Amino acid sequence: MKNSTLVKGTAAIAVGAALLLGGGGTLANWNAEATAAPGTIVSGDLNVVKAVNGVWKDRAGTVIPDISAYKVVPGDKLTFTQDLTVTLVGNKMAANVTTTGISATNGFTPANVSVSAPALTVGSTAVANPLVPTGSDQTVTATITFEFLSSTTGRADTTKSYNFNNVAFQLTQVTQPGLS
Repeated sequence: MKNSTLVKGTAAIAVGAALLLGGGGTLANWNAEATAAPGTIVSGDLNVVKAVNGVWKDRAGTVIPDISAYKVVPGDKLTFTQDLTVTLVGNKMAANVTTTGISATNGFTPANVSVSAPALTVGSTAVANPLVPTGSDQTVTATITFEFLSSTTGRADTTKSYNFNNVAFQLTQVTQPGLS
């Protein structure tokens, strides 16, 4: 029985010594550290704001001060121009300007009218979607054309109305390479 106690005691001392020595290694604990400053991530921006009230003009370029009082006839072509302040900030930013609230069946027979998607200009230069950042806000002019086609016959579409009151200009980001 003494041998059993002696063996157990010796084993306990051996295990304790092994634990104190770190499993057979030295008592030294080396490590190193390097700090990094990866910087701050900042998000971009996308916004569109109506700069001033838009303007209606007839085919001759004459300003129409009150479109609701103007009575369109077959052959008339009216344009609406709206200046928009467009903000695009981001390394992979690109966006399309589109309209909502325009449909071919808004009061007139679709075969008798033509309503265009917005044509875009910056200054006097035509631009196409998608727009990309320029380093500052851009004034983009969107032009929509409404044409009461001259091919309209008989009394088709007399006293009809086309409601543009719910038209909105929408700026929507488009996916660029490197985005998901």
